[in-house]
Amino acid sequence: MPVLWREGDCIAIHKPAGWLVHRTGLDAGETRFVVQAMRDQLGAPVHPVHRLDKGTSGVLLMALSPDAARRLSGCFERREVLKRYVALVRGWPAEELRVDHALRPDDAPPEAPAQDAQTDFRLLARCSLDVPVDRYQQTRVALVEALPHTGRRHQIRRHLKHLAHPIIGDATHGKGAHNRWWAERLGLHRLWLHAASLRLPHPHRDGDWLDIASPLSSTVLNADWQRVLAEHWHWTQADARVRLLAGLAWP
Repeated sequence: MPVLWREGDCIAIHKPAGWLVHRTGLDAGETRFVVQAMRDQLGAPVHPVHRLDKGTSGVLLMALSPDAARRLSGCFERREVLKRYVALVRGWPAEELRVDHALRPDDAPPEAPAQDAQTDFRLLARCSLDVPVDRYQQTRVALVEALPHTGRRHQIRRHLKHLAHPIIGDATHGKGAHNRWWAERLGLHRLWLHAASLRLPHPHRDGDWLDIASPLSSTVLNADWQRVLAEHWHWTQADARVRLLAGLAWP
């Protein structure tokens, strides 16, 4: 696993798409788990402090001791961690919008109350192809930046579905015809959601902030995303695309 940052008993890695963070009761047939791979790579136990979906790539923060796990988990629980994602979605969303749409946990009974959930979205770039897919005469997709303020399960995926702009490759919340079309063109079937960066209070230096990124400009870490960003797709809003390729630096 590529290490993005390591200091003391804390470490951040780039999680490839298609890997589960750890074993769960629903992992029948799965053979790739980040926790086991990192334990073998480092020769020591590791503790995940947050979770990324199996299909999501990008920054994953982990601890190398129970004490560090408690400290880092506390940052997430107090909502001190600023998370930035990039997604390839169907259609053209608005330039900027906030979704404030409560979500009930996927595995909760129907009578369970929904939990508050907010995500900010910003349009980065758009692409239109004169190719009919499903009932549409054109194929329209967009790159969007997502900044979740809460950490509900599948929050970004479900909020984009709520907007009728599901993520390409999302088998649960997306559209099969579009997912298959893009999988054929890109030569890869995956969920096109990327955890681009984290910003949090530095775990070892009071008063400092720690910024960790897995930039899409890295052909080593994110070669699959380079297929999406290829010039022949004719992306518009070049200024946003430059910012995207620069690694989504924090303002």
